[in-house]
Amino acid sequence: MLRSVLVSLAATAATVTGLALDPRATTPYDSTWHPSTYTVAQVQSLLSQKLTCCTALSVVFGSKVSYPNSTTYDASLASYWSIQEEEVTPTCVFTPSTKEDVSLAVFVLNVGAKVFPGKCNFAIRSGGHTPFAGAANIEEGITVDLKNLNTVIVSADRTTVNIGPANRWQNVYSQLDAQGLSTSGGRVATVGAGGLITGGGISFFSPRYGFVCDNVLSFEVVLASGQIVSANATSNPDLWRALRGGSNNFGIVTNFKMRAFAQGEFWGGYIGLTVDSLQTQLQAFEDFTGSPNYDPYASLIYSLVLDPASGTWSVACSIEYTKSNPAVVNPPYFQNFTSLPQTFSTLRVSSLTDKTVELAYSNPIGFRQLFATGTYGNSAKQMRAIYQAGNSTVQSIRNVPGLQWSLSYQPEPTIITSKAATNGGNSLGLDISDGNLVNVLLTATWNNTADDARVNAAAKALFSQAGASAKKLGVTNPYLYLNYAAPWQDPISGYGAANVAALKAASAKYDPSGVFQKQVPGGFKLK
Repeated sequence: MLRSVLVSLAATAATVTGLALDPRATTPYDSTWHPSTYTVAQVQSLLSQKLTCCTALSVVFGSKVSYPNSTTYDASLASYWSIQEEEVTPTCVFTPSTKEDVSLAVFVLNVGAKVFPGKCNFAIRSGGHTPFAGAANIEEGITVDLKNLNTVIVSADRTTVNIGPANRWQNVYSQLDAQGLSTSGGRVATVGAGGLITGGGISFFSPRYGFVCDNVLSFEVVLASGQIVSANATSNPDLWRALRGGSNNFGIVTNFKMRAFAQGEFWGGYIGLTVDSLQTQLQAFEDFTGSPNYDPYASLIYSLVLDPASGTWSVACSIEYTKSNPAVVNPPYFQNFTSLPQTFSTLRVSSLTDKTVELAYSNPIGFRQLFATGTYGNSAKQMRAIYQAGNSTVQSIRNVPGLQWSLSYQPEPTIITSKAATNGGNSLGLDISDGNLVNVLLTATWNNTADDARVNAAAKALFSQAGASAKKLGVTNPYLYLNYAAPWQDPISGYGAANVAALKAASAKYDPSGVFQKQVPGGFKLK
């Protein structure tokens, strides 16, 4: 009986009374559906029967709610990229099938938090690739696993594609490759769409189209009230901009409408280099990033990789040249790298799907993982200083079982950061006034919980030294790429005061009770 009461939908919104929920609960906001077609009192009645939020969700959604030691629950945990996230044990996992499921669940959880303060916290999980514990999972709460929201639908005119948040990029690209199309998205096949896009996102196509978030034409998002709204250039434009880099602070995105474009197979892959010519390579990187004639088809990830056993370093360069129909083999823009003696090469013409699967090989599931990041002005001297800091700080942890330790440098030239201004803006706080930048990613992998503190301490020391060097060289920049940030970093503050103020204003407008600040503790919050 209670379930039928809760899930029956009337044509108009009922008056919400009894709790201080979103005062705009009956305001359209371009809403397509709203759960207040039943009352807060009805949900309170359900919860008052000494039910928890998990059991209340079970009454409403049945088998879409799973519990420890069930196949669905265990499979959800096992599919997280890092062991740290897999070890987090929510009270239950809710697996919605539709945006309406998400809407109804958020409404129930919002009410539940008023009935049982602190007992109805939840996490939002799309791909589950952020490594630190609690980013997209929650201890003693509800994890909303969006895995079934994974549609990929190309428009009839082939100019846009609708992408569900739980898609892994391999699924998106395999469908688009078959149609001779692509979109701006992740470079690793196993990464999820939702977190990557709302965290900004770097793409092989970024020199042509900007950050991934710059290519979202419209977000479909469930607000704290349960309303489903569109956020785009004309409807809720402040929310549209906030979601372009603002992460999980405003609602649950249930669909991304992205630009699509013609794309065929292209040339690229990995080459291996030795550190014997390190200075030449770093100068080549600086020249590549700082060229006034930056080639918009060129993408580079330059990685220094440590062998802990021997203490020696090697270099792996992911180089991609996305011009297609026809593909261009060995373009001149990469010759300062490709002309160097190589220890291996996988360079070939193949699909985007194939290229992202290759990068996924270096990101295996099932280990303890750490990302940490920094952004600096384009400088070979700074990149060498970071390498030296990485080499010195890792010495104290070289005996950590299973240790892998690598530094990746990625160009962020003005050709990328300038795109936001012509695409409606974003929240990242970068523009051409920052000049040409370099993103630095530390990736650490190890086996045992007992070594967590040691590895994190070494990473902190590395970026402390990198910051000191940047200050000395005059190449500091406050921006931190959110999707690479460690839990002890604060990427949102690096967006700048004006952008942080705009994010807080959007949060106050669309989530006045702070559900996604307090009840969703995972990820990086507005401060």
